[in-house]
Amino acid sequence: MTDFILVAGAWLGSWVWEDVAGELRAAGHGAHPLTLSGLADRQDVPAGQETHVRDIVDEVERLGLRDVVLVGHSYAGIPVGQAAERIGDRLNRVVFVDALVPVDGESFASMWWQGQPAFEALLAEGDGSWVLNAADFDGQDLDSEQVARIASGATPHPGATLTEPAVLARPLDQLPATYVKCLLDGAEPADDVAELLKSEHWRLVEMDTGHWPMFSQPHELATVLHASVRG
Repeated sequence: MTDFILVAGAWLGSWVWEDVAGELRAAGHGAHPLTLSGLADRQDVPAGQETHVRDIVDEVERLGLRDVVLVGHSYAGIPVGQAAERIGDRLNRVVFVDALVPVDGESFASMWWQGQPAFEALLAEGDGSWVLNAADFDGQDLDSEQVARIASGATPHPGATLTEPAVLARPLDQLPATYVKCLLDGAEPADDVAELLKSEHWRLVEMDTGHWPMFSQPHELATVLHASVRG
């Protein structure tokens, strides 16, 4: 049996994986959705980038898992990618779901498409946290009920997790990895991901949906995750 640690992106908690986790369990896997510190039901816990990495590593160790697939959606690709190299031979594979990938010495903010000053201005507007903008859901294959579900469950994302840099001990292209590109959120992977996909250890899977496939296509996402397992 393979165990999946499922980590959602910014603003979200373990609750977003309910449908996907159910399908993975029905297929015989262990599924362990994780809420990162500072979010959802853990929003009162102080958090920085290293905190989120430790959240993931600690969950693997707490549960005594050996054959692990780490799944990081969106922002969560950054801490998941760092945790993947820290759990050593416990790792089966890491799956980045339409995610950012960690770059040694770089933060989420420094890789922000509008630049770090623009992102820091967003944090200032949110009193040090990143606040969800519902306009981001437009054109992402979500109906009104799904958008309402996400918006109602979202919490402000702690700013320090977004401005503190990632730390990698070795090149990310050496990890066994799958990158899931959601095509409605852009037809091509970002340049840093495209470079990693040149590695023999990485593979690309495309999904014809938007940035939140755990809501728009949970069955299809579960199928992709099931297929990612190295046997």
